[in-house]
Amino acid sequence: MENEASYKSRKVISIGTVSELTGLSERQIRYYEERKLVFPERSDHGSRKYSFSDVERLIDIANKREEGVRTEEIRTELKRKKKKDDQQARNKMIQGQLNARFGLRKK
Repeated sequence: MENEASYKSRKVISIGTVSELTGLSERQIRYYEERKLVFPERSDHGSRKYSFSDVERLIDIANKREEGVRTEEIRTELKRKKKKDDQQARNKMIQGQLNARFGLRKK
């Protein structure tokens, strides 16, 4: 599972390939970047590089846009989800530290 997460998060896919995978135009993909919905990395030559997680996010964004959801609403939802995920990760880390320190086991 950990390898799956690292595999999905590696930024190795070009914008052209992302366009083919998602059905979005390169302009739409750049627009979603401008709207701070997706965050590609830049190669040494300045080209955008995306991850498989980015591709999944772009497909989700496109589906929501087709349903009439505004980009601002999508961004707010993404921020809320990230905050929740960060809190869950923090709680898991604290629980692990408590388990290690006191020999507790999760039930």
